[in-house]
Amino acid sequence: MNIYEMKRKLKENLTEKRYIHSLNVMEEAVRLANRYGADVEKARIAGLLHDCAKNVGREKEDELIKKYGIETDEIQKHSHALMHSILGKYIAREEYGIYDEEILNAIYWHTTGRPGMTMLEKIIFVADFIEPGRDFDMAKKAREYAYKDLNRCIVMCADATIMYLLDSGKLIHPYTLETRNDAILALLRKSLD
Repeated sequence: MNIYEMKRKLKENLTEKRYIHSLNVMEEAVRLANRYGADVEKARIAGLLHDCAKNVGREKEDELIKKYGIETDEIQKHSHALMHSILGKYIAREEYGIYDEEILNAIYWHTTGRPGMTMLEKIIFVADFIEPGRDFDMAKKAREYAYKDLNRCIVMCADATIMYLLDSGKLIHPYTLETRNDAILALLRKSLD
């Protein structure tokens, strides 16, 4: 399936707002890939498809978890926001014909991040947060750092996510905290060089 076919299929499966967000993330991911020397085509595909499971309903979500034998932890089970990225990996493979593990993992980790992210995973994590349609203050601030220092930007994205989840009384996945700490440690190591 080529990128145009992916766009057409994605447009049929997402709300207009979510589809526009996906296009914005794709474009931001391409810019970041160019800046940091990552594979532009992989960034384009991962950015486009990162939310391909966003409009999956709860019933279908449960069905797909069983179908693919996905193991989830207690926090993931209680959060569609976390499950859409996990399911996105499987939907991208099964419905969009994506078999590249680097792309699939970038989709999988785009919500929480993880320690030791690859460059592509970092790019999709950041692009999702800073794309031009995100107009809240922390996105604007993070956007300023995205092209200067990706790890500093990841800390800002994780901080904003954690603050939002705390303010909303929602669960915070440990991966988000670990992502933040990993990026801070990378900054500390860099400062010692």
